[in-house]
Amino acid sequence: METKMVVQKADLTAFEGDSGGYYVWSNEKTPLLSDTKLAAGKLLLHPLGFALPHYADCNKIGFVLEGAITIGLVPPNSSEETVLLIKKGDVVPLIAGVVSWWFNGGDTDAVIVFLGDSSKALIPGQFTYFFVAGVLGLLAGFQPDFVGKTFGLDETESENVVNSQQGALLVKLDQGIKFPEPSKHTKNKLYTTIDDPSGAVAVKGGGFINYLTEKKLPMLSEIGLSAKFVKLEGNAMLAPSYVADGSVQICYVGKGSGWIKVVGSEGKPALDSIVEEGDLFIVPQFFGLAGIADDCGMEVFSVLTSSKPVFGQLAGNTSVWNALAPVVLQATLNVTSEFEQLFKSKNSESITIVPPST
Repeated sequence: METKMVVQKADLTAFEGDSGGYYVWSNEKTPLLSDTKLAAGKLLLHPLGFALPHYADCNKIGFVLEGAITIGLVPPNSSEETVLLIKKGDVVPLIAGVVSWWFNGGDTDAVIVFLGDSSKALIPGQFTYFFVAGVLGLLAGFQPDFVGKTFGLDETESENVVNSQQGALLVKLDQGIKFPEPSKHTKNKLYTTIDDPSGAVAVKGGGFINYLTEKKLPMLSEIGLSAKFVKLEGNAMLAPSYVADGSVQICYVGKGSGWIKVVGSEGKPALDSIVEEGDLFIVPQFFGLAGIADDCGMEVFSVLTSSKPVFGQLAGNTSVWNALAPVVLQATLNVTSEFEQLFKSKNSESITIVPPST
């Protein structure tokens, strides 16, 4: 199977203004998005930037790259909103059809990347947003006469509801505005922190891998997705692995740079490329993945198309090399008994991240 794999930064600007911007990875530049039914976007909110209330046609996970963002969430047929305050390193699962708004009440820019499943999307490989208000909103589409009859408003009131908000996706609010306080008892239920090494698979001098599945955050089972965060110290290596349940990985380089190798079923790299901050790449189902960081280190955030993925290691004490009987390993590699013993000894311990040579 020939798979066209690329490393790509967001190439389309959906909106840009004094409130911030929203940027998209297109199917044209990243064809695997539509092929694998995934999608990606990035939101930039300047201070006082406000993303108007909307819902999307895809389940996705947001990862905060910079700053802090206040979010309001309103599920269908609910009379209450839940308010979250998420910060750099936090992830928040987002369910298709749930209305949300986003506000930057801080003094610095806030940036969040969204990676998700577009299998039920209107446009495969893309998130489509439905705004409830503004010039692109549903109210504008239904027009004042329908709105007036629906809510019992006169003509002037209907025009006010429909046409007062002349913003589109994002607007900048006035200084001094005070948004609702965050709801209580929401962390580790509706969002969590993923860039924290506590509870992660950590290797001294090499970095760590933090897996976020439905076991740690049960609401992931509602969207069928999970996440992974890899931090590599300078010149450390991410050992080869694959996802044994057939999940696809969509990966975003959040910081630093390095080299990525992705290998398929043809015995040669399907992707062998330098990557840097802002790059996106996709690992198809069952393909192997490995990488090495530059001197500056590298951080990669990934979303997988299962809420409980099964990872297969291709090195170390949980790999096939350690499990095979000696004679089977000799026959597989066509090596001597002495070399088989040497190779197996090299796989006697866990190998997930390899620290740089001293």
